[in-house]
Amino acid sequence: MKKRAEIVIIGGGVVGASVAFHLAARGIRDVLILEREHEQGRGSTGAATGGVRAQFETEINIKMSMYSIDFLRNWDHNCEYDPKGYLFFATTDDQFDYLKGNVEKQRSLGVRDVEVIDEKAIAEIVPGMNCEDIVGGTFGKNDGFVNPLAIMRGFTEGAVRKGTSVEFGVEALAINVDAGRIVSVETSHGIVECDAAVICTGARAAEIAGSAGICLPVSPERRQIVWSRTREPLPQGLPMVIDIGTGFHFRPARDFRSGSTRTDEVLFAYLDPDETASVRTDFEDLFIAKVYERAKLRADFLFESEVVREKCRAGLYENTPDHHAILGGCDFAGLYFANGFSGHGVMHSPATGRALSEIILDGQSSFLDVSCLSLDRFAKGELLHETAFI
Repeated sequence: MKKRAEIVIIGGGVVGASVAFHLAARGIRDVLILEREHEQGRGSTGAATGGVRAQFETEINIKMSMYSIDFLRNWDHNCEYDPKGYLFFATTDDQFDYLKGNVEKQRSLGVRDVEVIDEKAIAEIVPGMNCEDIVGGTFGKNDGFVNPLAIMRGFTEGAVRKGTSVEFGVEALAINVDAGRIVSVETSHGIVECDAAVICTGARAAEIAGSAGICLPVSPERRQIVWSRTREPLPQGLPMVIDIGTGFHFRPARDFRSGSTRTDEVLFAYLDPDETASVRTDFEDLFIAKVYERAKLRADFLFESEVVREKCRAGLYENTPDHHAILGGCDFAGLYFANGFSGHGVMHSPATGRALSEIILDGQSSFLDVSCLSLDRFAKGELLHETAFI
């Protein structure tokens, strides 16, 4: 293993790969990615459902999405961007007012093709869904789906072509600092001296940051997903469908590892209030019954589907107190963070990689001001607010 690198990236998932890619694009060749697994994509990236959307509440999330979706849509690497749309629906007037307010902000920031729709339009978009209790919703047709593993591979391959190295099966154990700056990363295979390091370890970021005395407010939480097979093919063009009130959502399923596609497989899940902070990634059969209770109220084609138990899965969200990412540096020179995406790491990875590369090399992100996502916002009490997270 290399004993020295200019910049060490801890974590080889989609976020770490994007940071390496964008550093390489700026001409930085001596970059080392440390991946603790023996292959990439075994963590949150591989468990992601692969959604991308600009329908957020906060300006920073909207702008990060706009940049990232445009990047993925026009990238010369095929990330399988499929704009089937995101449909949020409301069952109360307050929820509907919230969604309409979001659309106003999204449009003011330049989001195209997002609209407020009524329950009749929703019924047309999702035939077979129970819309009796729905008062309205919003639909963004440029939102949609991507292949998280393809994005990760594209970033990694692009970085490696320009000199980045990747070490597999190497776990970062501690960050070593001296005289107010990072000097090395201690790993399971020895010490790597460096001028800078970026922590991109997802839900486990707090532990490695803590080794340097940094309190990183990132908490892991298990998210489970049910994979089922419907009796008939899904409605053609089915988008991601989300109940803004409960977080229950469903979308066409896609097996990213095998590359197989079917028209009768669906993913659905919701925010389980019984989940607490943990690093568990086991899937529990009890969750199936919970999800099907919600499916029964929403659509027969969901409730009558057959669970494909071997494809049900669980992954880890990396939550922050305000459900926004932590991007940037800290009191120790050379130590940077790209963490706490609260389920949005894949969709925001292009913007994240560019932002971190500019912060590391230029001192600030100039293409997009991400200063509101700095670590010190928590100490200052300048938390952001986002309701539309799933």
